[in-house]
Amino acid sequence: MKLQLIRNATLRMSYAQQRFIIDPYLAAKHSLPSYTGASPNPLVELALPPEEVIAEIELVLISHLHSDHFDPAAQALLPKDIPIFCQPGDDNQIREKGFNQVTPIKDAINWRGITITRTPGQHGTGDVLPAMGQVSGFVFQAENEPTVYWAGDTIWYKGVERTIEEVQPDIIITHSSGAKWGDGVLIVMDAAQTIAVCRAAPESIVIATHLEALDHGTVSRADLRASAEAAGIPGQRLLIPDDGEELAF
Repeated sequence: MKLQLIRNATLRMSYAQQRFIIDPYLAAKHSLPSYTGASPNPLVELALPPEEVIAEIELVLISHLHSDHFDPAAQALLPKDIPIFCQPGDDNQIREKGFNQVTPIKDAINWRGITITRTPGQHGTGDVLPAMGQVSGFVFQAENEPTVYWAGDTIWYKGVERTIEEVQPDIIITHSSGAKWGDGVLIVMDAAQTIAVCRAAPESIVIATHLEALDHGTVSRADLRASAEAAGIPGQRLLIPDDGEELAF
């Protein structure tokens, strides 16, 4: 398995000899509106040209339809006949963008020898939840490959803890920017919640993503590393890749 962090939540994965992209967000730096008034988004350019990001991709997975997970640039660049997997309820909106091979995953699906299982998420708490809407994560399993749990845009809550207990993943991918919405409500994991994941899964490797790309994030890579070190989480257990960095397992 190979995993490349592109930027924000966007990942390229090579898994069971298949190549796919997760949550494509291909906008140029500062080309989209601010979430907080601090800066236009995204905060940084892509680490490689968008055409290279999607080159030879065979499948797209979309966790939900927020603009930093499936943006107009990705919608324009991706081939309209590429297979797309998404959560139920998002498929019609994706088809309206012209894509003609869209499959919602209610529970699980097998694609070319890879079992992809949808998992729940909670994109915040309290009053922001209706605005955030439904989100999903996914678990990937295949012969001779590590079991990967991509948690998606979620805070640490019982649903994530339950998934870890049931799946016992080898690798967990978190969104760890500490992004906040509305009146300072946390909508993805911050440093403390990412450390909680590490402690809940002591045999897993945790990969923290969704960092330093959007103006509502509150946790930097340096912040997260410092918090992990203070908590006794070694670097080999919590990986914090740079944009464009590729990891092999």
